[in-house]
Amino acid sequence: MKRRLLLKGLAASAVLAFGTLTSGGAFAQAKTVKVGVLHSLSGTMAISETVLKDVALMAFEEINASGGVMGHKIEAVVVDPASNWPLFAEKARQLLTQDKVAATFGCWTSVSRKSVLPVYEELNGLLFYPVQYEGEELSKNVFYTGAAPNQQAIPAVEYLMSKEGGGAKRFVLLGTDYVYPRTTNKILRAFLKSKGVKESDIDEKYTPFGHSDYQTIVADVKKFAAGGKTAVISTINGDSNVPFYKELGNQGLKATDVPVVAFSVGEEELRGVDTKPLVGHLAAWNYFMSVKSPANEEFKKKWAAYAKAKNIAGHKDKPLTNDPMEATYIGVHMWKQAVEKAKSFETDKVIVAMGGQTFKAPGGFTSTMDAKNHHLHKPVFIGEVTADGQFNIVWKTPGPIKAKPWSPYIAGNDKKKDEPESAAPKKVAEKKS
Repeated sequence: MKRRLLLKGLAASAVLAFGTLTSGGAFAQAKTVKVGVLHSLSGTMAISETVLKDVALMAFEEINASGGVMGHKIEAVVVDPASNWPLFAEKARQLLTQDKVAATFGCWTSVSRKSVLPVYEELNGLLFYPVQYEGEELSKNVFYTGAAPNQQAIPAVEYLMSKEGGGAKRFVLLGTDYVYPRTTNKILRAFLKSKGVKESDIDEKYTPFGHSDYQTIVADVKKFAAGGKTAVISTINGDSNVPFYKELGNQGLKATDVPVVAFSVGEEELRGVDTKPLVGHLAAWNYFMSVKSPANEEFKKKWAAYAKAKNIAGHKDKPLTNDPMEATYIGVHMWKQAVEKAKSFETDKVIVAMGGQTFKAPGGFTSTMDAKNHHLHKPVFIGEVTADGQFNIVWKTPGPIKAKPWSPYIAGNDKKKDEPESAAPKKVAEKKS
């Protein structure tokens, strides 16, 4: 009899303890939801992508501390596709078929996104892509939280051509040799021609991923610039930016002579560069760390505290934020909101619930997910490099701009729909080896 009463008492205590643990924000419970993080933590793109993994984990931790997603604790599944584009597809398939993730936050380069896209469409997964890109794509399975060309590339070139931007007449289109720079430059060529710029006043150059010797290229830019007021539009990606900017400094190519506007260089990429010779060169983004807003102050404080607590290399002593970090953070929180609106983790239900989601972004504006085209409405900022590796904002739009995934400067785009195809999952045949 005593033994029976003792067992009953222990059972009651266990139930009470479990209830206490699961009722608060910091819960310990069986209910979890797996979420994928698909970023290069090694190779040429690690310089840019590693921090996006970290900010995603910070957002997950923040959500878990406030009760999770529909009472489920987020369990992160982090994989390293190692700047290897076919490996991105393999890791994406692993996340969806083995780990059964509800959503994935990942990719930087367009070639990595193009690599995983058929996998997400075939398996009806959900990808949040946080980096500016060339447009010319819509998928029901992807939410693009970075900029389309009309939210970065076109405004930047318009600024360079304006009186306040220096009145450039000649343009060097310099990029890494893959889909994003080539497609963006195709759009920019057509745009420049529409503004009366002659073919002879456009010079297009490409270098491979990981390229490190920019001596000849910078010398060529100086020669080309002798023909009239010149600007460089850089779509160099990854760690090649460090030797490129060092070479600009070595050859004394100042912003007052030939301004460089970069589309893939932010605070993180300038970390390893002496920025004093680069003062005045430009970058175009939808967020800078230097943006003054209460939301940004809060975001920077959160990141600094997280980086210190997690001992994140570089950031524990010098915490930096940048545009793709903001885009990642927005995406994670919008996904949570959409799941809770849909009352489901099912892909098709979450896709519907994502349309029209809003979030007060660190940049101080309210970001809205377009109900049709799966892109965010975003403001545009142009910043000048300062001696401390930050950016002084010299131009911005009055408010968020709606993305145009299909550029009007590419023939035939006027006939394309501004929304993805139906919610029916596509079947893609497996490749036979």
